[in-house]
Amino acid sequence: MSMPSSAGSSFANPEFIAGRPDDVILVDAPINPEWIVEGNPRARAGLHSPSVDGNASTHIWECTAGTFWWTFHDEETVFILEGQVRVTTPNGETRTLQPGDIAYFAEGTKALWDIDDYVKKVAFCRKSSNPIKQLRAMLGRMRRAVVGEVVSVRVLGTIGVTLPL
Repeated sequence: MSMPSSAGSSFANPEFIAGRPDDVILVDAPINPEWIVEGNPRARAGLHSPSVDGNASTHIWECTAGTFWWTFHDEETVFILEGQVRVTTPNGETRTLQPGDIAYFAEGTKALWDIDDYVKKVAFCRKSSNPIKQLRAMLGRMRRAVVGEVVSVRVLGTIGVTLPL
């Protein structure tokens, strides 16, 4: 789940970050209007903690009533703090998640979220460790870092031909 950072957050000691969910500053995190099926859900989110290596993060997320599709761009485990949500997978499996429930969504999962009133969750997000995807991202960053030059296939070698950037 792509979520905004808390405004003004700083992590003096990134090895140990503690606090209560209500301490996390939440900012508007609009749901893609094309995903909304019904209602006018308003979502807010905030970053509790990033991992040192940047591959994981913990967020607080809340949303008001509405129904919408959500696509998970990273792996995500959620823990429901308040309210409830009915989650339906594309194959029709429905589960109601309420305080104390935990659920896992694999990267690329698409689910229908139906919130009657309000839901608040902790989201533990992890970037998947797909070596090909990571290599393509690294090569793309290298390409963008070369100002005014295009990295030729000769420089990238076989890998540049195999992995289109």
